[in-house]
Amino acid sequence: MEALNDGIVAVNDAFWGYLLIPFLVLLALYFTVRSGVVQVRLIPEMFRVLGGETETAADGKKAISSFQAFAISAASRVGTGNIVGVATAIALGGPGAVFWMWAMALLVGSAAFVESTLAQLFKVRDRAGFRGGPAYYMQFGLGARWMGLLFAVVITVTFGFIFNSVQTNSIADAIAGSVEVAGLTAAPWLSWLVGLGLVVLTAVVIFGGVRRIAHVAQLLVPFMALLYLLLGIAVVALNAGEIPRVFSDIVQSAFGVREFVAGGIGAAIVQGMRRGMFSNEAGLGSAPNAAATAAVSHPVKQGLVQTLGVYFDTLLVCSVTAFIVLVADPAYGTREGASLTQASLEANLGGWSVHALTVILFLLAFTSVLGNYYYGESNLKFMSASPAVLTGFRSLVLVMVFLGAVAPLDIVWTMADVFQGVMATINLIALVPLGGIAFLLLKDYTAQRRQGLDPVFTRDRLPRVPGVQEWQGEQERPAEAPARD
Repeated sequence: MEALNDGIVAVNDAFWGYLLIPFLVLLALYFTVRSGVVQVRLIPEMFRVLGGETETAADGKKAISSFQAFAISAASRVGTGNIVGVATAIALGGPGAVFWMWAMALLVGSAAFVESTLAQLFKVRDRAGFRGGPAYYMQFGLGARWMGLLFAVVITVTFGFIFNSVQTNSIADAIAGSVEVAGLTAAPWLSWLVGLGLVVLTAVVIFGGVRRIAHVAQLLVPFMALLYLLLGIAVVALNAGEIPRVFSDIVQSAFGVREFVAGGIGAAIVQGMRRGMFSNEAGLGSAPNAAATAAVSHPVKQGLVQTLGVYFDTLLVCSVTAFIVLVADPAYGTREGASLTQASLEANLGGWSVHALTVILFLLAFTSVLGNYYYGESNLKFMSASPAVLTGFRSLVLVMVFLGAVAPLDIVWTMADVFQGVMATINLIALVPLGGIAFLLLKDYTAQRRQGLDPVFTRDRLPRVPGVQEWQGEQERPAEAPARD
């Protein structure tokens, strides 16, 4: 098993280092130039549109709001990637990995804008409001249903099964660490008990549909992020004199001569960019599935909101983990996963903080399970509308939630890296020909804003773009549009 894992890691490292990361960086640079650096230029607008009004769905209830869609994507983004992934990146790539994580977030914000704007444009209506994502813009925007089906299969397996295993694995790891700090021995059956408990909690939410997922995410995401930020602020306040050293370590490790000679810069770049992508999901093709659910007046609005999610995740929450670990100045290679962050917190705040982190990590990972599940459900409906298929998928998700809690950490993270790399590649290939449409939408949006309007889009504003399913003008909108499940 170890030899197989090592072989997969070697191939995966080459794939990420020589193909996927250069492809994403070049595409993001192109999007940044074409959009006039939209990911920075329109930051104030991102906050303005976050709290927009929503409409009534076909079943008579409120459709998903812009903020709820943001919360669903944040629930998936803000998870173990922020605590476990960042700590792992530092352990493998040194402090320099943090710099490249920041740089990647600022750059790929443009890709996040493009993919989420396209998801809004090519969304379809269902009883709870809307659904969409890369599979949908591949079918309707590119006219390539085969590509959409391929993506739908990969993301359903990646998020519904593999990534959920990562989340529950980290919960079990954190609980075991908390038990040991309390002076007890983590019994072998503890992870089984954790897995069963997570199965029950997950089942209660996912069988309630997308609205229940959105409501739980809307409640928990701000709460858990605030708790974690408070811990980070406490660590920084107690070690204010260490902050210059931390910044110096980050920059020197990212560009230092010693690291260049030792090959450490390459490790820092790859680990920082890879873990950053796992965390903020920009370009991955996952967040657009949440973006499409929002009932907004213009596709660009949700593109901007999802770009803000990249910054919220990487520049804020991931940075908290980085400072917690680097202020403690641990031996980076002696621990991995949640235990590295736990050890760093314990060194700064004492044993109680380990238990607090366990609670936070539980909330982070549990909401990620919910967000990941929805991505799988949305794409499963792209492939099949059968209720029996959906029930079977939910059952398999619960099985993987349990298995993730008891599986070895190395295998779980290796499989997550492989599957997210394949998924990102398919999505980025689709964004190449479709990116121009997002920039036409951005031009329309900014033109309306210059006129002092709250932008509204109808598909007759871009008549040459085929495949748009919604966004009817008043003259073509039926009195009561039929719902599609």
